Amino acid sequence: MRALVTGGGGFIGSHLCRRLLADGFTVTCLDNFASGMRRNIAELAENPNFRLVELDVTAAPLDDEFKADRYFHLASPASPNPHTPRSYMALPLETAMVNSVGMRNVLDLAKRHAGRVLFASTSEVYGDPLEHPQREEYWGNVSSTGPRSCYDEAKRFGEAICMIYVRKYGVDARLIRIFNTYGPNMDPEDGRMLPNFITQALNNKPITIYGDGRYTRSLCFVQDLVGGMLAIMESPRSDAAGRVYNVGNPEEHTILEYAKLVLELIPSSRSEIVYEPPVPDDPSRRKPDITRAQAELGWQPSVPLREGLQKTIDYFREVTASP
Repeated sequence: MRALVTGGGGFIGSHLCRRLLADGFTVTCLDNFASGMRRNIAELAENPNFRLVELDVTAAPLDDEFKADRYFHLASPASPNPHTPRSYMALPLETAMVNSVGMRNVLDLAKRHAGRVLFASTSEVYGDPLEHPQREEYWGNVSSTGPRSCYDEAKRFGEAICMIYVRKYGVDARLIRIFNTYGPNMDPEDGRMLPNFITQALNNKPITIYGDGRYTRSLCFVQDLVGGMLAIMESPRSDAAGRVYNVGNPEEHTILEYAKLVLELIPSSRSEIVYEPPVPDDPSRRKPDITRAQAELGWQPSVPLREGLQKTIDYFREVTASP
């Protein structure tokens, strides 16, 4: 079968491309590298079943040359850090467009060729949640005018346009709300919590916590996440079109606990933990309710935190040591 992956050069997209190739797919990766990284997929270029096309998915309707059986729309900046040029805070208009116009372009192509679509939405559609843990039925607590709205509201609109195509045109579009994910191929400079902690510890710089460290996150290893994506895409349920699934790891820890664990796994580090003012609009708690994915897909994360974190540290050590 043929798969089209937008944003295939990104952190999650690159792992998805590898998994699809391993599963026997012919894969076309579309990426303009606004936030993706070429090194993530460099070795895939020699695979005859892999094709990279450098393209902005928002620029124009997608040609029929990109028709596929499975469409995965992952293209979007994802880091909230305003100090990195790859973040959605630095690329707010591009973020809004790729999750709206880009989503429509993918849906139109799938409509023409009766393909199946998976939209990579996010736990950020829940905003700073008043419900904990968050279920798929929860409508969220999102600021439409806040500094993160270019991402939060763009993903919410992406979900809405998917549902228009499901209801009006009968497109088989499925939605995954991705919670915090980590692993190799993360950008060491993307400004999110773990990349910051790991690079700071490896370079013996102060580990910076924004706020008092009591905010919580639940981290899912990327290979577990990709397994969940494929389980949703291949679900045989009769009501799979338009079905929404949380995918993440419900094991919840404070930001301070993650910082201490990074230091424990990098015993040579001389870093100390320092505190800075909290980031505006940053959710205080984030934990998925994955009951639906467990019951309907038989999916749940399996990689222990320490194991996944060690693999991530090893990757960061390798790429930061490279010339």
